[in-house]
Amino acid sequence: MATLVPLIATLPLELSQEYANSADDLPVGIMDSAASEAKRARIEAPSAAALENPSAPTNVFVKPMLTDLYQITMCYSYWKNGKSDEWAVFDLFFRKNPFGGEFTIFAGLEECLRYVASFRFEPADIAYLKSTMPEHVEDDFFKYLASLDASKVKLYAMEEGNICFPKTPLIRIEGPLPVAQLLETTLLVLVNFPSLIATNAARYRIAAGDKLLYEFGLRRAQGPDGAMSASRYAYLGGVDATSNVLAGQMYNIPVIGTHAHSYVEAFKSLSVVVLPLKSESGETVAANFADVVVEQYGALSAALESNGRPILSTNQGELAAFTAYAASFPRTFLALIDTYDVLRSGVLNYIVVALALRKCGYIARGVRLDSGDLAYLSRECRAIFAFIAEKMAFPELAKSIIVGSNEINEQTIYSIRSQENSLDVFAVGTHLVTCQTQPALGAVYKLVENKGVPCMKLSAELEKVTIPGRKDAYRIYGKDGRPICDLMLHSDEKAPVVGQAIMCRHPFLESKRASVIPTRVESLLHLFWDGKLVRPLPTLAESRARARAAMQGMRADYVRALNPTPYKVSVSSNLYNFTHELWLASAPVGILT
Repeated sequence: MATLVPLIATLPLELSQEYANSADDLPVGIMDSAASEAKRARIEAPSAAALENPSAPTNVFVKPMLTDLYQITMCYSYWKNGKSDEWAVFDLFFRKNPFGGEFTIFAGLEECLRYVASFRFEPADIAYLKSTMPEHVEDDFFKYLASLDASKVKLYAMEEGNICFPKTPLIRIEGPLPVAQLLETTLLVLVNFPSLIATNAARYRIAAGDKLLYEFGLRRAQGPDGAMSASRYAYLGGVDATSNVLAGQMYNIPVIGTHAHSYVEAFKSLSVVVLPLKSESGETVAANFADVVVEQYGALSAALESNGRPILSTNQGELAAFTAYAASFPRTFLALIDTYDVLRSGVLNYIVVALALRKCGYIARGVRLDSGDLAYLSRECRAIFAFIAEKMAFPELAKSIIVGSNEINEQTIYSIRSQENSLDVFAVGTHLVTCQTQPALGAVYKLVENKGVPCMKLSAELEKVTIPGRKDAYRIYGKDGRPICDLMLHSDEKAPVVGQAIMCRHPFLESKRASVIPTRVESLLHLFWDGKLVRPLPTLAESRARARAAMQGMRADYVRALNPTPYKVSVSSNLYNFTHELWLASAPVGILT
């Protein structure tokens, strides 16, 4: 093999240029099939198991035993006190939007429906509960528990992916009191984290603007279940692809990935790289691709020398690694260029291999930066691409994409975008999938009616006071065609009518009220389960599209990161008056002495 000569070290910094790639030109996978898959519309195909048994939860842990013990003890006491057939209504909602924002994306409904559809205690569950509950608990209770299912339950919910706000019910459960109570913990598990992740992803999507957004969080997630949920619901919230192969397989999410620093470190010399390269048509275009790389290394060195550019050595192990990887994946070659030195080695070795690929009929995709000042390094890489593209008559090189990673969070993205930069893709991991700025959504599940009698929880904290009774919720749209408030009414009240004024009141503050004339009224709660599934299970593709449309339909000031405008969640005058009457009737009167 020919001996490599030193290559350039530094290229002029003033050669930075404006650059933008269309999303269709960006790689989303390392394999040809994955790359072509990414250019299709994001249409989800359920797994074979889901098609065979659409009611089965996708996680084996999702079953009635995934609950808090006090749900079982309350169920026993309900049964013992003759309350088994009392009809109850529960609302699942949250009190405060996460991440200091003013919106949330509702996620997890598909799994909630799968859970309700499969709700049943198995014999092994009953045996364990018998061994755990106090000895005085009667055998008849365990027989009763074994007989329970959701055949008498009704589940109303917002559509998955819709934007939602505090106090408005996400899910309303109606059914026998013990069964409705037993559903609580698992439903909260299935809504809290998915909605938090989807909302976090939507915020990152806003921050990234028109750049692509990749999720790289698998290895940093809280265990396998956290990782799978994070990939699934981050995609719902707006990321474009994931590195999680299992999530790609199960949920048909586009998968992406190239190589790690360890791959680069595993190579020390081009002499160990002996790989032929075939053209798209299958003809051998290089008996050993490394020989083509050596040739192009020399050609680039000569071209740069003739232009008076300084010469230094690049890392030869890195060049060997790029050569080996490009020979393995010539159509989707994207190099991680910060193992040794981005500007003195990585980007230059990428260019040499890109030149060699061009000679063999392929176009390299781009580079990834995983450390350092991403804005600065991306500008310098873009300048080098542009300079060499001109000198070597290689215009495609100037269009090489630049991916930025390295512990990126929402604020980092805003900071980079406020500077001059040439990044095309943000790859985010830890901060997205762990929701480091807020670890939990805090959704709750509260009894609002029992035996037809509205119930209300009082609290010294106003935000913890519940709104009583069986309610319906509507989204009211204004003249600009955008939502202006959500409105809750007693279920026996007439729905708002387009063109007719309706009084919208703050649930608790008397002076906060407004008369609204809707231009459009959207019903938010839909019956999904009535002893059986009565609406199709929402697919990930549908929920993702709904989330995107909902976010685009909101006024920008509601969803901005800094000082967003609070969205109004209101109640009708009737519901307001009833709430305050029940509040006064329920609150003990203090005695001063």
